[in-house]
Amino acid sequence: MTAPHLYLLFPGTAREALEFYQGVFGGRLELNTYQEFSRTDGPGDAIAHGMLTDGLVTLFASDAGADEDAFSMTGGMFALLGTADPATLTRWFDALADGGRVLDPLVKRPWGATDGQVADRYGLRWLIGYED
Repeated sequence: MTAPHLYLLFPGTAREALEFYQGVFGGRLELNTYQEFSRTDGPGDAIAHGMLTDGLVTLFASDAGADEDAFSMTGGMFALLGTADPATLTRWFDALADGGRVLDPLVKRPWGATDGQVADRYGLRWLIGYED
């Protein structure tokens, strides 16, 4: 790992969320259950460790254990500014908005860049944009 990455704790939806993000961003998904890790602090089929790698976006996540708080997001967002070409970023914006909500449309700004914000169906906020 060459940079810090956020590790998300989902409220029992890690498998569903990571499969959704793989559908949006591509990459390779690895999922390990609580049972596979011999964890007893949650259901055996819960995700103890999940990784979305080998693509332009890397995510790590699991289902929150019995004594862990699930992720919630206020006052922040994931920035995907210039992470890919404009067509890919537009496709990601639309896919993340499906089942979520557009906070600020993806439009060209007075300073020449195009950007927008979306909150996806799992509560993650994304800032997506590119230079024209």
